[in-house]
Amino acid sequence: MTIAEIRDLLACEVICGGERLDIEVGECFAADMMSDVLAFSRPGAMLVTGLISVQSVHTADVADLRAIVFIHDTRPADAVVELARRRGIPLLTTTHFMFETCGLLFSHGLRPAERQ
Repeated sequence: MTIAEIRDLLACEVICGGERLDIEVGECFAADMMSDVLAFSRPGAMLVTGLISVQSVHTADVADLRAIVFIHDTRPADAVVELARRRGIPLLTTTHFMFETCGLLFSHGLRPAERQ
């Protein structure tokens, strides 16, 4: 599934990275604890989180994640958006809560990006 398809499915607003919406994503990892993302996610996945601080972008960069979807219509500060732009990480926001976001993504083919 492309990030553009995810945008449409979740009725997301693209915060930055609109030029990268053709990137394919097959797995998703949802967490607000960035230590869990670093410990358990797999490279190439997409992050779903409510954490809008700079740590979410740093974590996505270190973990080699493709994009970040912020839940519940949360929006990061300008400094966070600028860091994501520099790192090439698309940021999106959806009005859905975490549970609903993950359910929609799973029901449309995205799989958990958890290390076994």
